[in-house]
Amino acid sequence: MRRRAVTLTIFLITVLALSGGVWRFAYLQGLDQLSARGQADLSLASDRLVGQLQRYRDLAVFLADHPQVEAVLRGASPQAGQAFLQKIADKSAALDVQVIDTRRVVLASSRNALNETVLDRRFVRRALGGALGWGHGPDMPLTDRAYFHAAPVFNDLGRVEGAVIVATDLNGIDYDWRGSNPAAFFTDDNGVVQIANRSELLFWQRKNGAVGLTPPQGAWGEFSAVTVKGHEIWNMKWGPYLPDTALHLTQSLPVIGMTGEVLLDTGPARRLAWSQSAAVAALCLAFGALLFLATERRRTLFEVNTRLERQVAKRTAALNASNTELRREATEREEAQAALRRAQADLVQAGKLSALGQMSAGISHELNQPLMAIRSFAENSVQFMERGKFDRASENLTRISQMAARMARIIQNLRAFARQESVPQTRVDVARAVASAVEMTHGYLQAAGVSLDYAAPAGPIWVRGGEVRLGQVFVNLISNAADAMTESRIKKLSIVIETGDVVSVRFCDTGPGIEMPDKVFDPFYTTKTVGSDSGMGLGLSISYGIVQSFGGDIRGSNLDRGGAMFSVQLEPGDEMESPI
Repeated sequence: MRRRAVTLTIFLITVLALSGGVWRFAYLQGLDQLSARGQADLSLASDRLVGQLQRYRDLAVFLADHPQVEAVLRGASPQAGQAFLQKIADKSAALDVQVIDTRRVVLASSRNALNETVLDRRFVRRALGGALGWGHGPDMPLTDRAYFHAAPVFNDLGRVEGAVIVATDLNGIDYDWRGSNPAAFFTDDNGVVQIANRSELLFWQRKNGAVGLTPPQGAWGEFSAVTVKGHEIWNMKWGPYLPDTALHLTQSLPVIGMTGEVLLDTGPARRLAWSQSAAVAALCLAFGALLFLATERRRTLFEVNTRLERQVAKRTAALNASNTELRREATEREEAQAALRRAQADLVQAGKLSALGQMSAGISHELNQPLMAIRSFAENSVQFMERGKFDRASENLTRISQMAARMARIIQNLRAFARQESVPQTRVDVARAVASAVEMTHGYLQAAGVSLDYAAPAGPIWVRGGEVRLGQVFVNLISNAADAMTESRIKKLSIVIETGDVVSVRFCDTGPGIEMPDKVFDPFYTTKTVGSDSGMGLGLSISYGIVQSFGGDIRGSNLDRGGAMFSVQLEPGDEMESPI
């Protein structure tokens, strides 16, 4: 019982630790996802605010060049200037529009809402210095939150002779935002909230992790901030419209002199983490319960067997017959198991023979192109010898010898594949393999009336692979392209070699395209008509296996302009040893 208690305690501690780890991982992952969504929401709210405020900045810049403003600065009728500014303020929903001279004397105003405190602000001095100025503050008699834009007015000599000030009521800007999700607010350089879609946050100031200011409409509750793996988490109880625990994100907005901030409820991330942790704990407890039941059952069976063995030991000769019967049954069972093992071995061997038979069906396809080339070179050699061109005949015989050697290597590779032997990969010049394939299929392309567009690279391009098997892939793709263009009006085959992180060889034809691109590499899939020269549907399947064995990839697709494209992608082999 003590051992069981210790084991159970260790198991429960392990489950608790595992569940805690799952909870923390899921919670951090949820915070990462929440942060990504929050940044998008904050950027959207920030862009919206900047766009709304910059309309008034553009208005101030526009008015700075207006003839009516210049007339006011030259001493024209103040009543006409005030009427003009009143009309501008009514149409733009501006709180106030004023024109001042270099002495900061108001010459015309739509509402006369700016006082001397505002006129002494930094943004006014900046405008009178020749630059755009902006700022905010509670210095307007008509509102407790205002934002100002000031634009300088230049005379014909380029000197500042005054400024246009446009005041905006921030209450009207964030009024339409109230209640939208998530909770977003914008603070000034002192950390005071000036704009928010939650009225509870207005004029709040975070100072040393606590509430720094108390606004007229009431006080806030508890507040604290912690950092969890780079994420700032705020804990607060500020009413039903703000989350108790929130992820805090910020974004600097220097163009309006504020910082955008957003609060995202972390409740869903915590609930998801708890659900995943509970699922893991339930799974572990269920597994532990099953394991405990299995152990108890095994212990019970062991006790029963022990009692039975004691009873058997006390049996008389009548039980000896039963023991003999049991031994006979055991012998029969061993013989049955031996027969089962032999049957399984026979099935494995039968599977191997079936695979060999399936591979042998592709031998004719693998040797068909070299045999055709040998036949062509042999016929040409006879004609050259009859004409006395022994050097050309010797050249063709040399090519026949090379083709025979290539066929021997092909048969060797097929035999190795049938025996499940792996041919070592070497460094192969893909340009040379393409050139060899083009040369091997040159006569076939001419007979089919196919024009070839291929520019051989200046130097070798090394890839991982086998020269014979890679050449067979290219020969198969070229011959398939020629067969596909039998009924085409324009018969053109383009071969392009591209280098980079991977080496890509593309074969583009002008045929009808691929009917079912997703099945083109399946064994025995073919679109050729039945006849003496029809394919068996193994070429592309074998090519796919060869390229995969090199660690590469082969893909087939249709071109927008018509025709098909097969792309063979191979790994560079610059660091491999070249074959001897």
